[in-house]
Amino acid sequence: MAKITFGDIEENVVTREEFNLDRAREILKDETVAVLGYGVQGPGQSLNLRDNGINVIVGQRKGGASWDKAIADGWVEGENLFSLEEAAKRATIVQYLLSDAGQIAQWEMVKSNLEPGNALYFSHGFGVTYKEQTGIIPPENVDVILVAPKGSGTSLRRLFVAGKGLNSSYAIFQDATGKAFERVVALGIAVGSGYLFETTFQKEVYSDLTGERGILMGALAGLFEAQYNVLRKNGHSPSEAFNETVEELTQSLMPLVAENGMDWMYANTSTTAQRGALDWRHKFRAATEPVFDELYDRVSSGKEAEVVINANAQSDYRVKLSEELKELRESELWRAGAQVRKLRPERK
Repeated sequence: MAKITFGDIEENVVTREEFNLDRAREILKDETVAVLGYGVQGPGQSLNLRDNGINVIVGQRKGGASWDKAIADGWVEGENLFSLEEAAKRATIVQYLLSDAGQIAQWEMVKSNLEPGNALYFSHGFGVTYKEQTGIIPPENVDVILVAPKGSGTSLRRLFVAGKGLNSSYAIFQDATGKAFERVVALGIAVGSGYLFETTFQKEVYSDLTGERGILMGALAGLFEAQYNVLRKNGHSPSEAFNETVEELTQSLMPLVAENGMDWMYANTSTTAQRGALDWRHKFRAATEPVFDELYDRVSSGKEAEVVINANAQSDYRVKLSEELKELRESELWRAGAQVRKLRPERK
């Protein structure tokens, strides 16, 4: 295991150089990995496992869009595609990748099919961390492990196909067999992680829920809307407002940040942009840090988990969700975005 140091803080990480794919295959050679769920993380993780030569099967409810997608992706019913219960029965490692609500609904079935020495794998710490609300309490005779790719399953798959990796966190909640570390790292490498950094189930879900509601999705969407609205109120066209708010960020500036950091991005902009950015970042930090404090408190107290569980329990939740997403999609901001994306020139 390698170490990375940030001042006086030392972190455990595992790289593909020190723990390569051949080693992962050797560790997993006698395992049957069942990926339960073919929604967000399921496709990317299962396809990467399959392409890496791991014995993997998929469990999914038959008859829905996700089942059809699995068929389209080359999974064969009765061979490596089964019902959730049948896949769970066949597995030595259950990758529990259903939605948080789906995990709650299917937990008794999954628990009844776990054998001593099996491993129960998560990509989100939600169910175990908020066990008082979810009822997900793993039996003591199985390994309970986590690999959480830091991005969507779509990104995990795209980077894998491109010969790259998406960084992931890993955690061990319970080591019943003495093999939990080797299992979790082997799976992390086999699903396509760039490198793995150590965390806990609790820290993973606290950071994940904060990030999703914060800068990754909620805050970003809110900031986009605020700046776009201000520009439009002051007479700027939809194209100009969208390009200055979203397009330049996603197509030009964020790739520079990803490449070499925020200072690198600043260094590759005009001195006018640099001066304004350096001055105004303090104002935005001061304005938003109290919101992040409130958000983290709600996550760590379980209030956000309660909201999620209650919302998913409503029979018309999917309908309401579709309506909210439609409202977002049909706003002028994102209708402008659809038009701008059509005008992006293709590289020849």
